[in-house]
Amino acid sequence: MAVVTTWTWRFEDAEGGALSEPAPETFGSRADAESWIGENWPEVAALGVVQVQLLGAGAPVGKRMILK
Repeated sequence: MAVVTTWTWRFEDAEGGALSEPAPETFGSRADAESWIGENWPEVAALGVVQVQLLGAGAPVGKRMILK
């Protein structure tokens, strides 16, 4: 049986604290999640998000990205 991994972004403040807004979306692939943040980061940053962390199946994947 294949393991299905879901991908989401955790939105964080400058200290790495999780923010509740915007509501995270769920993606079926890492590529879809990365494309989404690449296209939408200016809007996400305008909501007060300073950095994001990619989560695969709820676990951090890679380094945090600062939104500038």
